[in-house]
Amino acid sequence: MAEFDQVKLLAARYRAASDRPYLASALYSLTVVPSRSVPTMAVDRHWRCYVSPAFVAATPVPELAGVWIHELAHVLRDHHGRADRLPAADQRDRLRVNVAQDCEINDDLLADGLALPEGRMEPGTFGLTTGRLFEEYLPHLPPSAVCSDCGSGAHGSPNDWELTGDGGPGGVNQVEAEALRRHTAEAMRAHRRNRGSLPAGWQRWADQILEPTVDWRRVLAGTVREAVAWAAGAVDYTYHRPSRRTAALRGVVLPSLRRPLPGVAIVIDTSGSMGEDDLAAALAEVTGVLREVGVGGNRVTVLACDADVHTAARVTSAQQVNLAGGGGTDMRVGIKAALALPERPGVVIVLTDGFTPWPEAPSSSRLIAALIGADPPLPPAWVEAIRIPRTADA
Repeated sequence: MAEFDQVKLLAARYRAASDRPYLASALYSLTVVPSRSVPTMAVDRHWRCYVSPAFVAATPVPELAGVWIHELAHVLRDHHGRADRLPAADQRDRLRVNVAQDCEINDDLLADGLALPEGRMEPGTFGLTTGRLFEEYLPHLPPSAVCSDCGSGAHGSPNDWELTGDGGPGGVNQVEAEALRRHTAEAMRAHRRNRGSLPAGWQRWADQILEPTVDWRRVLAGTVREAVAWAAGAVDYTYHRPSRRTAALRGVVLPSLRRPLPGVAIVIDTSGSMGEDDLAAALAEVTGVLREVGVGGNRVTVLACDADVHTAARVTSAQQVNLAGGGGTDMRVGIKAALALPERPGVVIVLTDGFTPWPEAPSSSRLIAALIGADPPLPPAWVEAIRIPRTADA
């Protein structure tokens, strides 16, 4: 039975950190846990690195350095968090998920000149192209694809040999992990600026950490869908359709309950700071979202507003909107007018660059701010905010 050669293992980590200093802080945040239950090396969600003494004894230092970076990549890239969002059927096949994750990592490590042990999984093993995310590789792997278990820090499913929680030896909590990811991404950006390039996968990862790309259309659709469902959940009594219990009560007419389809008001900021092309494009997107969630026909009222409301009309398409205005900015006026419509809307969406005063308190209608531009000021916390890039940046 091999003794645990800790000096050799730590020498390999030192080599990995010296050759790629932008990974040093993250590498030294991994806590070593010797374990004869793992075949090679593995990580858990809390950045504990489980190491087989036999594997350390049999593996040269250059390859151990590569495996250090491989295991680190699982937790840096939040593979366990991403695996948690997979369909349940995929989550159950954790080793196949692990293979896909290894393919995502190893093509970058090999492109970076790192030595890795034989038997490693890479896209070429399965005839796949390099440079993809593991979620893209997963559907194309054969059912028989398996690899050495890299732990819950990879596929997300805890193993019997893992310590529990983040309070054991070492352990990195979620807040600390996010800070380490950002610090590493910043170090990668500095390295790229001062010394040269990074493998494409690491470069993509760093850019995503520092400048995350959000699909604002999906976020807006989800927010509007939730708001419309919330408003539609209100019930009211109506005598237009008597209750079915009326027949049992002679001379008494009982009302029935109804769920009204909520109206939506869109308040458009037409002040001088807003570009007409940006507004037209954003309005077209918003009306498309409304159709997607089932609000259309005559259920949408659009109000054009700078410091005053210039037009207010029900529309069925973005082309019917008159973007009048061009003066100062006060969306409170438009919101107040929307809430005073004969049929009070259940949802009010404000298209603005954010440079406006807001109402001091929420109303019974849901208020969503669709903020146009690169860095708009945020509305009060009770306003649901969605960022929409300008057309030139979209």
